[in-house]
Amino acid sequence: MLNIIFYVFCGIVLLQVCYYLAILGKFAFAKVQATNPKRIPVSVIVCAKNEAEKVKKLVPLLAAQNYPDFEIVLIDDASTDETLDIFEEFEQQYRNVKLVKVANNEAFWGNKKYALTLGIKAASKEYLLFTDADCYPASGNWITQMSSNFTLNKTIVLGYGAYEKVKGSFLNKIIRFDAMLTASQYFSWAKAGKPFNGESRNMAYKREEFFKVNGFVDHMNIRTGEDSLFINRVATKKNITTCYTPDSFTYSESKRTYSGWRMQKRRDVYTMAWFRPFAKFHIRFFHITQLAFVVLAVLLAALQFNWMLLVPAVALRYIINWVVIGYSAAKLQEKDVAWWYPVMEIILIFTQVNVFLTNIFSKPVHWK
Repeated sequence: MLNIIFYVFCGIVLLQVCYYLAILGKFAFAKVQATNPKRIPVSVIVCAKNEAEKVKKLVPLLAAQNYPDFEIVLIDDASTDETLDIFEEFEQQYRNVKLVKVANNEAFWGNKKYALTLGIKAASKEYLLFTDADCYPASGNWITQMSSNFTLNKTIVLGYGAYEKVKGSFLNKIIRFDAMLTASQYFSWAKAGKPFNGESRNMAYKREEFFKVNGFVDHMNIRTGEDSLFINRVATKKNITTCYTPDSFTYSESKRTYSGWRMQKRRDVYTMAWFRPFAKFHIRFFHITQLAFVVLAVLLAALQFNWMLLVPAVALRYIINWVVIGYSAAKLQEKDVAWWYPVMEIILIFTQVNVFLTNIFSKPVHWK
């Protein structure tokens, strides 16, 4: 019986190693990106709801971008704080700022997708670059870096939305590791020709891609997924590319409590349920094999299976996966969290299980 469990365990190890090398390795071992600046017209789109303090910091940084032809479309999503007043001041201050005011609509109450749709329709440029109101670009060359990846065929660009580092915060390391791993996955699958996800904190696409699928119409009733569900519907191996140069990153504050981060994970898992079948399959495959590895390793150790066979199998899996994670983390300027890989993985595995079970018994209805 123990031998059978060990054979199953070895199969899990093999699957995990193959996944890391064959899929995640596409991003981890990719060449350093070269930048080929373009002068295409770009609309930077920011949707804000009650983010007064954040937009005070963001908009001047956007206005100062080193790019020849861009506008900033500011969308006030029925804010009840001073966000609209601040946007109106920026509209007067900067010539290239366009303001879109969204009133509460009974049919689309509090729906960010509705607000974004109005902003996209108001944009006058052909190429749209998105970030969130609580983010800011890593450099004055953010637009240049992201737009440089557009070509005649590549009309969707996935970027990296990073989190600020917080000294002495282990939770911050967990959140940054999770963000790094998530980005590594969607970058890798995009390179593999099977794009499935993206991040609203940093992505770009041509206007025509939005109107080809009637925008968010087929998932307008789902309060999340203005980024991931859209990419899941419209992206193909022919029209998508990635941008991961350090100057192309955006940054934002991470959650300050475990419960806040867990709620964010609940939203992500809920949104995943609306992905296309293959995307759902490979995400679940990844999480199930991770959990199976830990459970079977502990079981075999508890049953005192031959350690001369068990330890090499565990070591092989960790060493190979750790190398892949290390290369990915280096590309995304997150090398400090890569050192914590074995610990982070355990935390993420059991957080994912907890979130999955919670969502089964407590279906989320409304999300901020």
